Amino acid sequence: MPVLSESKPQVRVNRRVRVEQRVLVLALSFLAFLGVFPYLFMVLTSFKTNQQFVDSYWGLPIPIHFENYVAAWEQTKNYFATTFIVVAATIAATLILGLLSGFILSRYVFVGRQFLFTCIGLLLMVPWIAALIPLFVLSKDLKMLNTIWVLIVPMIAGNAVLSVILFKNYIDGVPQELFDCAVVFGATGPQIFRYIIVPLSLPVVGTISLLTMINVWNEYFWPLLTVTNESLRTVSVGITFFQGQNETDYGALMAGYTLASIPLLFLFIFLSKYFLAGIQGGLTVSDK
Repeated sequence: MPVLSESKPQVRVNRRVRVEQRVLVLALSFLAFLGVFPYLFMVLTSFKTNQQFVDSYWGLPIPIHFENYVAAWEQTKNYFATTFIVVAATIAATLILGLLSGFILSRYVFVGRQFLFTCIGLLLMVPWIAALIPLFVLSKDLKMLNTIWVLIVPMIAGNAVLSVILFKNYIDGVPQELFDCAVVFGATGPQIFRYIIVPLSLPVVGTISLLTMINVWNEYFWPLLTVTNESLRTVSVGITFFQGQNETDYGALMAGYTLASIPLLFLFIFLSKYFLAGIQGGLTVSDK
């Protein structure tokens, strides 16, 4: 039997949908290119000498100079160890504080619980720069200046606020029946935390870990202000030594920035699944 052809209005609708999809793809591709272009420019510049940078600002690095990465690594290799220690300690403490506090605020009823959570939420409204001077004075009084602790403790305090809020909201979305069933089978509070909360909170763990590492890894002003010991400098501060008063080695400087960005890229690749799941889970919980 003959096949019925699509009506003209339907053909026009399909054609318009395809055109709109192509325009949307082009627009999103252009926005993605704008976001990636500064990074690509940094990578290309990292293979240039200063003369190549002046002669061909937007051009390709021909010939390629890998010695910029050698110079950048020699300058920053000692700073990477300090930065990794600070990042690892901050992430571990932030996750422990966030998980425990979020679990207690979500599943335990006590006087002042809502008031305490409101006060924690209000801390998000305090900008980092407003707490800079009091935090510096407190660190000086505690004799933490020019020590590794002045890089770790304030970072924990700054990132724990968002961690508590995200974990608390996420645990609120876990069905109460799951906890009731665990209690019926004789599970205690620590056992519920270890065997139920921790495994279910892995998406938020990935999100907090990634956000905390980005914040700590990119922090520049606080390490510059509180640390003068060369062995305690972080990568973000150490890279700036390529910028001299009279001359800047742009190739080595961009190579240093590229090396500093590699750990963040690898961490995002490994945690992107948990990061996206944590965002989607947070949106789902907020919609309930």
